[in-house]
Amino acid sequence: MSTSKLLLRFAKPYPGWILLTILLGFSGSLFNGIGTALIVPVILKIVGQQVNLNGGPPILKAIMSPFEHIPENYQIWVMTGAIILIIILKNLASYASTLASSSLTRMLTSDMREAGLLVLLEVDIDYYSKTKVGDLINSLGGEIARASGAIGNVVKTVIVGITILVFVGFLLSISWQLTLASTVLLSFVTLINQFAISRSKDFGKQLSEMSKAYSIAVLEALSGIRLVKATGNEEREYQRIKQLIRDRERADFQSQIHSEAIAPLSEITGITALLLIVVFSRTLFADQIASLSTVLLTYLLVLLRLIPFISQLNTLRSSFANTSASVDMISDFLSWENKPLMIHGNILYEGLKEGIHFNHLSFAYPGHEKLVLKDVDLYLRRGTTLALVGSSGAGKSTIADLLPRFYDPISGCIMIDGVDLREFEIKSLRKAMGIVSQETFLFNDSVRKNIAYGRPEASDEEILIAAKRANAYEFISKLPQGFDTLIGDRGVMLSGGQRQRLAIARALLQDPEILILDEATSALDTVSERLVQAAIDNLSRDRTTLVIAHRLSTVQKADQIAVLDQGRVVEVGTHEELLQKGGYYSRLYSMQFTEGSESTSKGYQNLLRLSHQMRTRLNTIIGFLRLLVDGLVDNSQERQELITESYKSSLRLLNTIDVFEDNTQLQLQFSSVSSHDNKTTKHESFSQIFEELRIQLESMLTSIASITDNLVETPQKQNELIKAAYYSAIQILDGLEDFEKSINEK
Repeated sequence: MSTSKLLLRFAKPYPGWILLTILLGFSGSLFNGIGTALIVPVILKIVGQQVNLNGGPPILKAIMSPFEHIPENYQIWVMTGAIILIIILKNLASYASTLASSSLTRMLTSDMREAGLLVLLEVDIDYYSKTKVGDLINSLGGEIARASGAIGNVVKTVIVGITILVFVGFLLSISWQLTLASTVLLSFVTLINQFAISRSKDFGKQLSEMSKAYSIAVLEALSGIRLVKATGNEEREYQRIKQLIRDRERADFQSQIHSEAIAPLSEITGITALLLIVVFSRTLFADQIASLSTVLLTYLLVLLRLIPFISQLNTLRSSFANTSASVDMISDFLSWENKPLMIHGNILYEGLKEGIHFNHLSFAYPGHEKLVLKDVDLYLRRGTTLALVGSSGAGKSTIADLLPRFYDPISGCIMIDGVDLREFEIKSLRKAMGIVSQETFLFNDSVRKNIAYGRPEASDEEILIAAKRANAYEFISKLPQGFDTLIGDRGVMLSGGQRQRLAIARALLQDPEILILDEATSALDTVSERLVQAAIDNLSRDRTTLVIAHRLSTVQKADQIAVLDQGRVVEVGTHEELLQKGGYYSRLYSMQFTEGSESTSKGYQNLLRLSHQMRTRLNTIIGFLRLLVDGLVDNSQERQELITESYKSSLRLLNTIDVFEDNTQLQLQFSSVSSHDNKTTKHESFSQIFEELRIQLESMLTSIASITDNLVETPQKQNELIKAAYYSAIQILDGLEDFEKSINEK
C-alpha cells in the first residue's frame, strides 16, 4: 500500500478539512504575493523616488491601479495600510491553515490507531504467535504517529507547492527571461539537497528499526522482571537496553545532521542564485535599468520571498523520506490481506441441545507440516464431562483451542448438534463458552472488575455469589480493600491459587453453557489445588465440560475419559473401565497414585515447618519481654524500642496464626485419614488449640498496646502488664508444642 493509497484510505472522510486547509494555504500565498509586490513601490515613495511602471508587466499595474486615483499626499499612507492589512490577512490565513492541517493530522492519527486496534482485536491468535508484542505496541504508538505525520506533510507539501506556483506566476508575469534563469540556478538547490534527502531516508529506516527493537526490549524486560531479578541480571538488561537507546539516539542525530543541513544549504545557494540574477538582470536590461528599477526591485523581492518556500519544500521532502519507512511499516501493519483472519459463519449460536462431535480431526499449526492431531473422533454429550489425558505434547490443549475456533482443523470438523462449527457466528459461539486455563490472565484492576470482565453489568450481589462459589470470598475479604483491591499487573499481588479462583469466579459469573478447563490446577500446590478443584467441581455442575488434566485424581468423576498419545486417541472410557483395561491410562494412574500417597505426609511436614518458624519469632518476643521483666534495660529509650518491637512482632504473629489455621484446616479436610471419627477428633483438638492460641495472643497484644498507647501512667502498672504479656507468650509457645505433638501422632 503506497502513501497515496494510505492517504486516500484515511483522508476520505475528511474532504472538507483537506479542501479548507488547501484553500487557506492558497489564500495566504496570494496575500503574500500581493503584499510583496506592493512593498517596493511604497519604499520608493517613502524615500522620495519615483515609481515608474511604464512598460512594466500588467500584473504590477493591476496591483497599483486601485491607488492611482488617491491624492498623492495620502497615497503612501493608504498603500502602507493596505500592505499591513494584506500581511495580517496572509498571517491569519496561514495560521488557520496550520491549525486545520494539525487537526487533520490528529484525526488521521486517531483513525489509524483505531484501525490498528481493530486489526489487533480481529486477527487470529496465530498472528500473535509469530509477532512480538513490543513490535505491535511500537507500531500502534510511535510508528503510526510518524506515518500520520508523513501524510500531514503531503498536505503541507501541496500548500507549499501552491505558494511556490503563485510566486512563480508573479515572477513569470514580471519577466519570463529572469524567471527562466532563476529556475536554472535554483534547480541546483534541489540537486544539492537531494543527497541529504536520500541519506535522510536511509537513517529514517534505521530509526524505525531501532525504535522497534527498543520497544520490544523494554516490554520483554518489564514482562519478565521476576526472572531478571531472580537471576540477578538487572545490570545486563540495563546495559542491553542502554545500548539500544544510544544507538537509536545516534541514528536520530545522524538523520538530523542531514535534514537540518537542508535549510542553510538552501539559503546559501538561494542567495548566491539571487546575486547571480542581479548580475544577469543588469546585463539583460542594461539600457533600461533606470526605467525598470521598480520592476527589477519588485522581481528580486518576490524572488527573495520565494527562496524560503523552496527551502521549506526540500525540508518537507527530507521529512517525508525520513518517515517513508514508517509509512511502509504501517501500511503493512494496517493491511488485512497479509494476516490470518477467521471466516465468520452466519448462524447465531442459540444453545446446545444434543452434543459436540469432534469428527475425525486432523490438525497442524500454520507453517508446520507435522500433524499435532491425527484423526481424532470423540463425542461430548450435553451436560456431561469429557476429560482428555495423556503426556505432554499429546494434543490435549490443541483440541481445547479448536473448540472456540482459535484455529480450524485441516481436515475433519467439529459439529455442534450436527452443524459445522465454522457455520456459526464466531462471537455468539465464544460467548457461550467459558475457558479456565493454567495461564490465568488478570487485568491490573480491582478484584471486582476482574470477576465481572465477562459480564460488566453484573450486580455486586452476583459478583459476591460467584466469589463464594469459587472459594474466593475468604481470601478476598482479607484483602486491604476487599473487592476494590487493585491486584497488580497480571494479578501479581495474588498467589497462583487465588488467581485461579478469581478466574473461576469470572467464569461462574459469565455462566457459560460449554466449559473448557485446560489443566487449571497443574501449577498449584496441594492445598491450593484442592481448593481450586472444589471450585471447579462447583463450576462444572450441570454444564457440558471439556477437561484437560495432568493429575488424574481430578478427572476420576468424568463421564468419559479419552487418553491421547502423539495426537491419536488410544483409549476411551470411564475411570473404572480404563483401570480394568490395564492399558495406557492404568499405567499413568499407577505412577501418579504412588506420588500422591506421599503428598499428605509432605503437607503435614509443611505445617510443622510453619510452626517452627512461628516458635522462632515467638522466642524473640519472649526474649525482649524477659529483659523487661528482669529489669535489665535501664535506658528509657531502649526500653520503649523493645516494647514497640514486641508489639509489631505480635501483630505479625497474629496474621501468621490466621494463615496457619487456614492451612491446617485445609490439610486436615483433604488428607487421607483412616476414619471419619478420627478426622472429627483431630478437628476438635486443633480447633481447641487454635482457640487457646488466639486468646493468649490477644491478651498479650492488649497488654503491650496499653503501654505503647501511653494508657498506663505508673511504672509499676507497666511492669505488671509486661509480665502478663510474657506469661501469655509462654502459653502460646506451649500451645504450638502441643500442636506439633498432635501432628506427630497423626
